[in-house]
Amino acid sequence: MNDPYEAIRPYRDQEVAPVLARLLQDKELLGALASFRLGRLASLFPALCRPLVRRTLSKQLQGIDDVYGMQMVIKHYVEQMIADTTGGFSVSGLNALDPSRSYLFMSNHRDIAMDPAFTNYALNQNGHDTVRIAIGDNLLTKPWVSDLMRLNKSFIVKRSVSGPRELLAASKQLAAYIRHSLQEENVPVWIAQREGRAKDGVDRTEPAIIKMLGMSRDKRNESFGEHIAGLGIVPVAISYELDPCDALKANELHQISAQGVYEKGEQEDVASIAQGIEGQKGRVHVSFGSPLGAEFETPDAVAAEVDRQVIRDYCLHPTNLYAWERRTGRDRSELPAGLYTEEGDTSRAAFEARIDALPSSHRPYALDIYANAVNSKLKQLQAAE
Repeated sequence: MNDPYEAIRPYRDQEVAPVLARLLQDKELLGALASFRLGRLASLFPALCRPLVRRTLSKQLQGIDDVYGMQMVIKHYVEQMIADTTGGFSVSGLNALDPSRSYLFMSNHRDIAMDPAFTNYALNQNGHDTVRIAIGDNLLTKPWVSDLMRLNKSFIVKRSVSGPRELLAASKQLAAYIRHSLQEENVPVWIAQREGRAKDGVDRTEPAIIKMLGMSRDKRNESFGEHIAGLGIVPVAISYELDPCDALKANELHQISAQGVYEKGEQEDVASIAQGIEGQKGRVHVSFGSPLGAEFETPDAVAAEVDRQVIRDYCLHPTNLYAWERRTGRDRSELPAGLYTEEGDTSRAAFEARIDALPSSHRPYALDIYANAVNSKLKQLQAAE
């Protein structure tokens, strides 16, 4: 039977065992894992380290023959990551969502791997099905990376296609697959509100994302608003007390400001993924908003509502206030009394030392990563007055 989504969809249960068998023979993957676990020893004795990694991995994956089993292996690592790199993990808003239906979770985008990982973990811990994750093919630099992502319910967004006709075809296929997942298979989906991370800390939805989703609408039988309601779009705000990639983002923003361009290294996205996983995050909070209804008439209106909920539900930490005070020269006593802030795990002294360790020209950009969340809240409050 023809599968129109075979090239982009996640792997199915019957495909898991053959893919795992292939990965266990992949020298590049084994070498990457050896370097991650064994450091310099792996570069000195690769022929000895790879078999060691293969045996360890084979033991961990023994008996895994479906997607659920693979995700339970991943869950163990996520829980270890939360214990080692966060000061606590919390969730809000899920109690108002129906665990029996699928939603399109549209999230702010601060970290390549951790945003969907934390969303998934929150859903799983609260009795909801895990999501299928939209991931750009620019991140799938190696076949084994693609295999690993598709084993974890990721589907591919084709960003590297050339030509407007090819791009249109890829966008239509993507929109159709997302709708198929939500409405035919009742499997939830995670997608970022924008292409690329919000490196300056300003969370904004790209209307182009909404326009892409609209390509799957049956224009003869449903209005734009009905189509949006049928997708079950739920805005998600993920808040990190500390951004593990703040120094990398600040460097990129400084280079763009100083030179007008930034040349990304070949494996820079992979390095950012690793830093996001391993780096300290302080406290992390995931806020789930309310599903969008049928009252919207344009992509811009949908994007504005996603923005409104993300900014409203974003959880400020003390680090956001430390940065805002330092960036503006103002005192937090000047902030509105109703501006809620969670407790933090990072002292002012520790945060100041983190910023001061950066080159002086990078510090304003690093501070903005944290301070702009406060600025967005203030603008929203002012607009509501």
